[in-house]
Parts: sequence; structure tokens; C-alpha cells
Amino acid sequence: MAESSERDEAMDTGHTHLALGELELAEKAYRQAVELDDSFFDGWQALAMVLLKLEKVKEAIGCGLKATTINPDDLLAWTGLSQMYVRDGQIAEAEAAKSNAMIISMGGKVSRLKK
Repeated sequence: MAESSERDEAMDTGHTHLALGELELAEKAYRQAVELDDSFFDGWQALAMVLLKLEKVKEAIGCGLKATTINPDDLLAWTGLSQMYVRDGQIAEAEAAKSNAMIISMGGKVSRLKK
């Protein structure tokens, strides 16, 4: 599967850039990973978090929502999304995301987001 291999290589490149503090290059690599595989949860989550670090909060929220849509039962995705909403001043949304994280932390499941 060449596409999966390219996707994983892009993710590894992104992680390397992130570790070196090269946030813009990490963003570019993570974008490449999700372009190669639109349903790649780890790619969307990584892209969301690097966008948050780059203060691209609205775009980070969009990527965070994509991650929680792909994997609605991921604790860290909901926790990250809550942080993004707080940074954007969307407190009600932050609380809702935090509630989903709490449900998951207690062994519960969260339904897919409907937009």
C-alpha cells in the first residue's frame, strides 16, 4: 500500500519537525498525511494540535472536529478539542467537549457528531 506508506512517512516527518520546534514544517507534513488519507485520525489530531500551537485556532477546531468525527470515542481528541474551544472563547462548546472526554474516561461511548 504505497498511499499508506507515504502517509506514514509524512506523519514521521511531521513528528520530526514538531520535535525540532519547526511548527510550520510540521503543519505542512501533517497536511500531506491527511491529503493522502482523509480518514486518518492520527493525522487530523496531529494537524489540529500543531495548528493550535500556531494560533490558527479556528482551523484547529475544524481539524479537531474531523478527528472526533472519525473516532468519537478518543479521550485525547475531545480533551484537545475542549482546549481549542477555550482558546477561541467558546466556553459552552469547550464544556460539551470536556463532558464527552469525561464520559469516555469513565468507560462510556460518545456518538458521532451530527452537523
